[in-house]
Amino acid sequence: MMNDIKARGSSEPLAPPSRNVLGYLLRLGGLAIVDAFAVWFLYVLLRDGVWPIAIPVALIVILVNIVNLNERLAAMRWQIPAVSIILLIVVFPIAFTIYSSFTNYSSGHILSKQQVINQLEGRLYLPEGGPTFAWAAYRNPDGEFGLWLVDEAGNKFWALPDAPIEEAGAVSEDIGPVDDDGYPTRVGEYRRLTGGDLFRSLEALNGVRFGEGDEAVQIRNTRQAATLQPRYQYDPERDAIIDQLEGTVYFGNEERGYFISEEGQNLLPGYQVMIGTRNYERLFTSPAFRGPFIRIFLWTIAFALLSVVTTFALGLLLAMAFNDPLLPGRKLIRSLLIIPYTLPGIIGVLIWRGMLNPFVGVLATTSQSIFGWFPPFLTDPFWVKVGILLVNLWLGYPYMMLISSGALQSIPEDIYDAAAVDGANAWQRFWNITLPLLLVSVGPLLIASFVFNFNNFTVIFGYNEGRPPIAGSPTPAGHSDILISYTYRIAFEGGRGSDYAYAAAVTVVIFAIVAILTLIQFRFTRQWEEVSESV
Repeated sequence: MMNDIKARGSSEPLAPPSRNVLGYLLRLGGLAIVDAFAVWFLYVLLRDGVWPIAIPVALIVILVNIVNLNERLAAMRWQIPAVSIILLIVVFPIAFTIYSSFTNYSSGHILSKQQVINQLEGRLYLPEGGPTFAWAAYRNPDGEFGLWLVDEAGNKFWALPDAPIEEAGAVSEDIGPVDDDGYPTRVGEYRRLTGGDLFRSLEALNGVRFGEGDEAVQIRNTRQAATLQPRYQYDPERDAIIDQLEGTVYFGNEERGYFISEEGQNLLPGYQVMIGTRNYERLFTSPAFRGPFIRIFLWTIAFALLSVVTTFALGLLLAMAFNDPLLPGRKLIRSLLIIPYTLPGIIGVLIWRGMLNPFVGVLATTSQSIFGWFPPFLTDPFWVKVGILLVNLWLGYPYMMLISSGALQSIPEDIYDAAAVDGANAWQRFWNITLPLLLVSVGPLLIASFVFNFNNFTVIFGYNEGRPPIAGSPTPAGHSDILISYTYRIAFEGGRGSDYAYAAAVTVVIFAIVAILTLIQFRFTRQWEEVSESV
């Protein structure tokens, strides 16, 4: 009988499990809710012209639907959150940066065209001769507002949102006693707002229209309400904004990203437009901008390279010095040497900045009292760079010491014994055995360190904020700036506002440079591997 069961089990496939109808329906219901919210969200984004955000959202929603509706892709359902996060926080920022570099995105051109139109159409003005009122605000238990109005002739009115404005006599039976300001303390279930309650409600009150149609009243300031009218009206046929107060017509200019009048007057704010490769042309063709960029680029390469070489050299030297198990107190000394690695980078930079201060720094004052001189580490272009390299050396050597210590312990002692038998001295053993085998292990980490220092904003900006400034530079640039801090200056310290699009173009160039240098460095790692194979 057991044999029959085994034979039957081995020859007949197991019946597929029945579909969980309830679970399937719940999944469809949840998917429908997600899709409904996504459709509404995409509508809002596209209505406002924010399509760079709408595209990745739409892609994620489509991906979620495909995976959940296709049973063959059921195994991927648990991967959707991770894929979505990658798309939103990795792929999208990169794509948006590249996209922004081809636009005029700046402090004066942050919004899309549709957002600018919406903003302008929301601006109000008081027509000449329009009625004005003194006002007092009220609110009922449901949080709804009411407005008590008094015109210049002393006539009183009661106004609610989306309802006809009534004369005070029409609600006289529901009016409570009058306070010291001459306003009723209540109107029906509405209680007057005073003091802190009124202050906290001002923002909400400013967006409410009391009354109906063209006669609706809005709060103008803390003392006056009025029948306000939209100042600007958009004409889609002419792609123009009409100023109904002054009668000026502003036409959309897709090259400059402004609505511009026939007299050449710009209507603020501007909006984003595609300008092609103009930012890149500005970077590579303009002598005024190319000058600081090339200088900063060369210093960036030197800073990253020297940082890797010096930190690795010192870290390797210390690792080899304390690799001897017979060395007394090596564990304690190692622990003390790792202290810079345990401190936040910005704290270490600020500590060194304080010690190198020529007026109050302990190193500066001590050196001046003994030798009568101390290098101007915070003011001179050359010595500022030296100081940055010294600070980065102090911050970076513990990491190199740790990885070198681990790599040294992985090298077999038999190789050294064989080399000693062949007559190799200490230097030959280090150069032909230790270093090649070490570089195989730590080579990728050195490349990662180079890339990190290439964009080491913390050290550069924390030490001296990129100063001293480069004289005559048309863009905010300092002698100690690297490309990433230079990009930050362009984006946030420009004299004519923040130029985000130009900064994005510089960022794309930085990415391309780092990618090329990384590929070259990986080529060297393959050479190190070939050397290690022959050891």
